[in-house]
Amino acid sequence: MSEFYLAADIGGTKTALALFSKKTGPFNPITKESYPSQDFASLHEIVEKFLAKNKVSVSGASFGVAGPVKGDRAEVTNLPWTIDAGILSELIDGMPVKLLNDLLATAHAVPNLTPADLHPLIPGESKPRGAVGVIAPGTGLGEAFLTWDGTNYRAHPSEGGHANFGPATQTEMKLLEYLQAKLEHVSYERACSGRAIPDLYAFIHEVQKIEEPEWLRASLASATDATRVILQSAVEETAEISVQTLHLFLDILASEAGNLALKVMATGGIYIGGGIPPRILSRIDKVRFREAFIRKGRFTELLSHIPVHVILKPDIALFGAACHGFEQIKSASRDENDNVS
Repeated sequence: MSEFYLAADIGGTKTALALFSKKTGPFNPITKESYPSQDFASLHEIVEKFLAKNKVSVSGASFGVAGPVKGDRAEVTNLPWTIDAGILSELIDGMPVKLLNDLLATAHAVPNLTPADLHPLIPGESKPRGAVGVIAPGTGLGEAFLTWDGTNYRAHPSEGGHANFGPATQTEMKLLEYLQAKLEHVSYERACSGRAIPDLYAFIHEVQKIEEPEWLRASLASATDATRVILQSAVEETAEISVQTLHLFLDILASEAGNLALKVMATGGIYIGGGIPPRILSRIDKVRFREAFIRKGRFTELLSHIPVHVILKPDIALFGAACHGFEQIKSASRDENDNVS
């Protein structure tokens, strides 16, 4: 068996692949390449190109996919790709290929994170072997969780980001009405994600009557990514409308993080991933975030003890896919030893 394992993070914008050594584990890739996803007709082409450049055999692969995974097939959100694990397996001499949602991959990474990989947002008392919640606002809103199985943490998928948005304040109730007029189904993802930011901004302008500066209107009109422009002006505090948009986004994120903590009894903590939180850390009001997180009536006291962390580690889904792969290797080795004994 080869000493190398292949891991990938597959998204609508870019696809990252890396080789990991069984000797050093998932913490430091031997080599890593990133490819613009839109430039390729399929993942098959990218994997072929990567393996042609890195002429090694691998013992298996784990691929985190930004999209729904059903068994050995996956669809990539924002790409016309259908990924088939069986077809990909042929590229690595029939070795096993595992597909998992990118948020599930992130969950696999959480038990392997170090203090340097995290930014503490809310202090608390993490209970050893307690359940853990993961929530990640990026382009969409992903959720996952982990439970202790008696020996290790086991990661579980969730589509909680698509649950009905539940307003917690009068402002959020107005936001729900505003979004219902535009959307058939208002989920948390439609109120708390990168794709939701322009709608939150429009709500702040149209309903809350916060003025939109002319320079910002012009910037948004010419921007290919309105979310980036809004968040940048919020972080730099150059426009009150953007600041208020960010406050609303964070209030909803904190409230849904608290919901997730209750749903899975996340006494082991809540971990916030995704591409947005690290970019806005300097503008997160920790007191305000905590108030929105714990505001759960009779369960406020319970939530007041649960710690919340922001994940800072770059390429977290790629790292998580590698962690998943090494879990597979460890499990196979354990089964082999049991059979021998």
